[in-house]
Amino acid sequence: MSPTEISPVSGDKSELKEAKNRNMSTRKVKITVDILMLIFVTLSYVRWSGNGGLIFHGIVGTVFAILVIVHLFVNRKWLVSVTKNMKAKKANKKTKRLYIVDTALVIVWAIAIITGFLAIPYFVNDTESFGVFSSIHGISSRVGGVIILIHIFQHFGHIKTYLKRK
Repeated sequence: MSPTEISPVSGDKSELKEAKNRNMSTRKVKITVDILMLIFVTLSYVRWSGNGGLIFHGIVGTVFAILVIVHLFVNRKWLVSVTKNMKAKKANKKTKRLYIVDTALVIVWAIAIITGFLAIPYFVNDTESFGVFSSIHGISSRVGGVIILIHIFQHFGHIKTYLKRK
């Protein structure tokens, strides 16, 4: 039962407490995932020299890709709700801007993640393909970094609210 289905009048105190604890746990997961994403995306921009650096970048990028999937999963209710409102043309201007930036973020980082894996020398035998995938990966990850900053700025009020709740 979700917290929106429980009213203070009809639900007993144990149901309300359970719903509140569930919300708190979900909030902690979301905050943890968001902080880890920020750490790993920042680490992915650090230049490390030699093959060890490439391996480190690959591991960090893979962890970041997994965290993106987890982030989308834990925020799926918002994504589904906003998508429905966008399709029904019920979304306000702010929500539309959030949705456009979030969609761009998913597309650009999907490109960065896919080309990152395709730029691994093990997967690509010729230098020309490696160069193409590596260039696309570099450009899309830089554009993705800018969009992440816009995304954080747009959601800053929401982030502050999450951090203030007890």
